[in-house]
Amino acid sequence: MARFRQWLPNLVPVSARERLRAAIGAFVGIMVTAFVTTLILGHGPAVPLLMAPIGASAVLLFAVPSSPLAQPWSILGGNGIAAVAGVTAHLLIGDVTLAAAVAVSVSIGLMLTFRCLHPPSGAVALTAVIGGPVISALGYAFVLWPVGINSLLLLVSAILFNRMTGKTYPHRPAPAVPMAANVLPFSPNAGLGITVDDLRSAMEARDEVLSVDPSDLDEVLQQAAMLAFARRSGGVTAGAVMQRLVITISPKTTLRVALRQMREHHLKALPVVDGGGRVVGILTQTDLIEKATWGPIHASSGLGWRLRAMSNSDRPLRGKVQDVMTPVVSMVPVAMPIVMVLRVMLETGHHHLPVVNDDGTLAGMVTQVDLNAAFMGAEMTSLPRPA
Repeated sequence: MARFRQWLPNLVPVSARERLRAAIGAFVGIMVTAFVTTLILGHGPAVPLLMAPIGASAVLLFAVPSSPLAQPWSILGGNGIAAVAGVTAHLLIGDVTLAAAVAVSVSIGLMLTFRCLHPPSGAVALTAVIGGPVISALGYAFVLWPVGINSLLLLVSAILFNRMTGKTYPHRPAPAVPMAANVLPFSPNAGLGITVDDLRSAMEARDEVLSVDPSDLDEVLQQAAMLAFARRSGGVTAGAVMQRLVITISPKTTLRVALRQMREHHLKALPVVDGGGRVVGILTQTDLIEKATWGPIHASSGLGWRLRAMSNSDRPLRGKVQDVMTPVVSMVPVAMPIVMVLRVMLETGHHHLPVVNDDGTLAGMVTQVDLNAAFMGAEMTSLPRPA
């Protein structure tokens, strides 16, 4: 039994809901394709309404819509190229067996060249050669009817159905998260600066077709890192790792005083609280650099001038905190697990997050350094102890 299992494909199982979604999608796609083709061409033996390879295309478009093999250019370009190659081989080569072999092999080479590899297209090329008198009589019209119309109708059905059921199709790579390498000390690219381009180069170095987009692979690595963090951090919450002795400022505080506090305490951000201790904003070094007015020259001056002004304690700084602070801040509750805190950091791009009590009052601050320390602590406790 174990020997038999090793030959089974190592596919990641999907939920019953996803299996049902893919099956219904294929049903809808084939039905729509056949129905509309019938309306256009009518019933008759002159042109087949459906090609057998369209069934294989439906598997890709509805079951694995994120695959590079299932994208619009793959099905349209792949099926079109294969149809042309198949018809040409059938017309030029008298031996059916040789024509079939040439049609499929040339189709693969051309699809790889034009980056439209679509496995069902191999069957399209073969159909053009061995499809019988009806297909042979069509000649190059086979490329448009039924190959082109079937492919286009199935593609439109897949776009509409996948979007209606929550799938992004055509597939778009997930946006890169630039903070991930800095925030996740345990992630696959931590300390190495691995980018999507690096993943692409590594995949190209294998010199074989991998049915995964480099951006998707990068996203999977990041999600795996998040799961690892959740597993290793256990039930640690923001309240357990936050800095409790936090220096705060009022919206009415002058920017000069706020800057002095930042310098004296080596801070990059200050939470802004009202008279009741509730967080109303946050003041960062970026706010001072980009929004503050330094002396007679407004902050619209060049970045280099503003940086020099900020480092010069004699330069007059005008205004109050409320004038330049970021009023809408991301806050996390004391009881939030740190893995969720990490997710907030990744999604917002903030390195510092205020931690608040149930009544909205400030309880502390949590930074990416605190999360790194929490993870390293979990790593140390998980190490085997010497006997």
